Amino acid sequence: MRRDSDDSLAVVVYREGGLWQSGALPARASDDLDALIGVLRQQPAEGGAIGLVNVADEFFVAVRVRPPERVQMLLSDVTAAVAWDLARQVVSYLDINTPGDDDLEDVWPAGDMSIFADLGLDEMELGALLADVDAYADEMLLAVARRLGFGEVYDRAVEAAVR
Repeated sequence: MRRDSDDSLAVVVYREGGLWQSGALPARASDDLDALIGVLRQQPAEGGAIGLVNVADEFFVAVRVRPPERVQMLLSDVTAAVAWDLARQVVSYLDINTPGDDDLEDVWPAGDMSIFADLGLDEMELGALLADVDAYADEMLLAVARRLGFGEVYDRAVEAAVR
């Protein structure tokens, strides 16, 4: 397994005072699902916090933690679980099987496709974004962020994290 934090970026997005806020998350949040969920639970968010982790532009993980203890999760490409630690942890959390060698030709998401439905991005539209096999994870995440109305604050957090 590859160490995810070497090539990844984790960002939190949340609403506070009716406005979207964002920030970079510590590197451990891109390696450890429990750490990611724990950090998201600490955010002072109205309606919960969203964690977006781009791993080497290969795949992304979206985690949404909402009060009181609801956790929603989406993995953009389940086949990433074969090679990447965070993806393997998500697959385990979702209690689905890791793909076998015969399944690696196809890319498909796993988890809660309605993770952003209440924010205006339904399952069909999210599925269409994830079906673009030519898009890198950072492009998909930016498209999701723009569609949900926090593209600017997400982009600022990404820029701050890569400096």
